[in-house]
Amino acid sequence: MDAGAKPQDRYVVGVDYGTLSGRALVVRVGDGAELGTAVHEYRHAVMETTLAADGQPLPADWALQDPDDYREVLRRAVPAALAESGVDPAQVVAIGIDFTACTVLPTLADGTPLCELPDLRTRPHAWVKLWKHHAAQPQADRINALAHSRGESWIGRYGGKISAEWQYAKGLQLLEEDPEIYARAERWIEAADWIVWQLCGVETRNVCTAGYKGLLQDGHYPSPAYLSALNPGFADFVAKIDGPLAQLGTRAGGLTAQAAAWTGLPEGIAVAVGNVDAHVTAAAAQALTPGRLVAIMGTSTCHVVNGTERAEVAGMCGVVDGGISAGSWGYEAGQSGVGDIFGWYVKHAAPAGFDSHEALTEAAAAQPVGAHGLVALDWWNGNRSLLVNHDLSGVLVGLTLATRPPDVYRALLESTAFGTRMIIEAFAEAGVPVDELIVAGGLTGNSLLMQIYADVTRRPLGIIGSAQGPALGSAIHAAVAAGAYPDVPTASAAMGRVDREVYRPDPERADAYDALYAEYRRLHDHFGRGGDDVLLRLRAIRNAARRPAVAPAAEPTTDPLEVPA
Repeated sequence: MDAGAKPQDRYVVGVDYGTLSGRALVVRVGDGAELGTAVHEYRHAVMETTLAADGQPLPADWALQDPDDYREVLRRAVPAALAESGVDPAQVVAIGIDFTACTVLPTLADGTPLCELPDLRTRPHAWVKLWKHHAAQPQADRINALAHSRGESWIGRYGGKISAEWQYAKGLQLLEEDPEIYARAERWIEAADWIVWQLCGVETRNVCTAGYKGLLQDGHYPSPAYLSALNPGFADFVAKIDGPLAQLGTRAGGLTAQAAAWTGLPEGIAVAVGNVDAHVTAAAAQALTPGRLVAIMGTSTCHVVNGTERAEVAGMCGVVDGGISAGSWGYEAGQSGVGDIFGWYVKHAAPAGFDSHEALTEAAAAQPVGAHGLVALDWWNGNRSLLVNHDLSGVLVGLTLATRPPDVYRALLESTAFGTRMIIEAFAEAGVPVDELIVAGGLTGNSLLMQIYADVTRRPLGIIGSAQGPALGSAIHAAVAAGAYPDVPTASAAMGRVDREVYRPDPERADAYDALYAEYRRLHDHFGRGGDDVLLRLRAIRNAARRPAVAPAAEPTTDPLEVPA
């Protein structure tokens, strides 16, 4: 297909890689119309307790994945989405992808994942470490302490703390727990960049993950002297993550013959540079204008907003030049558990009659603000922002014999809104305005939750006009990579969609939430800022109790996973 054909005759494919599945979306270039979609669930989901290759138990706070599950999305979801759309594949001019971050894997120099080498399949550190692999918290603590003691200039760009989820903490854990795997890892690469490598046969590193997760600032990574001070064997780490740097919305290469066979797309079409699921969604939500904060709410929440100036915001995940779109400073923050918290309660704690989100939401919506007498901390999966500590855990205060399941459920919903308000206030205190919230993701359908967020934050709340925000954002970037638009903002204006101010804050409820939020802040600071480290002590006790169960497993006689072709 001629990339110069009329927009209404051209199509692009966006592929969104989530925590449990990947989704493909076929989109018309001219107006962003979504014509076909398909989802493929990862065969091995998330390996949190045992390694799929041999059944050996995994330590606490691990989260691994199989990289071939990502290829399978290309083989299954893309052809299925094309079939549903009715679009002639010859009319597709580009493909773009987004991924969870920081999801990383060790590979050989040619991109072969180490877990696909027969002699390494039973070595947990050879597999993909998913974003919510939090077992590197001790390494993150050392990275932060050393950066501050040495006065490293880059640490302030990340709110003063590096997360256990990011490349350096996970890489240092790899070195210290399995130095052989570390030595054999010629590349340590974000899954977003790895899948683009699989598509076009060319290694690239996108500026988004390089900046937010790879600590690239002003063209420089942390120095070998700093890395060596962490561990002498870590001095070469940057050599494993450094690669050809590419701007968002540019062309990484052309689709290879092999990837064309997987997807059913024409060989040679443009493959856009990789991106992060949250950051790419800003384009889909027409939220590239500074002051419009996008909250991508699913199992977790990522908050992204553009600013006109660079500022250092305490507890943020980072500020990166062009990290969301060229010409602006992109800010990122997040909460490690949101939908996962609500899901945990429904699955494990709600009794019969209330064991569904619908039943709990209906009952909780009938309550006045504060009627349950509860306040919770949203740390069931640790705290990403502002405290950047994944050893923290959830807290629920105010329970009595009169407490009922909808009371607890509503308190959990409210706790995540309070966490978002903490993030917004941190932005504002640093001089980064947040005038409006735009929500994307799977939780937008819960009107009670959306209204709570508007009331708690005292800001109008808009809803993205697509149920497939990240995939649409990837398609928008693909259109730019194919040359259909001169830049991402122009493509966003034509292909993105949003319904603004769907929810407005109610002054009376907002006043009532101010009182609850004050109690949330007191608990937040007490348990998270040194008032009492009981949550950290409990985590240490739990990990120690689980340690004996993690003895090395016997060598398997067969491999239950096929070695991918």
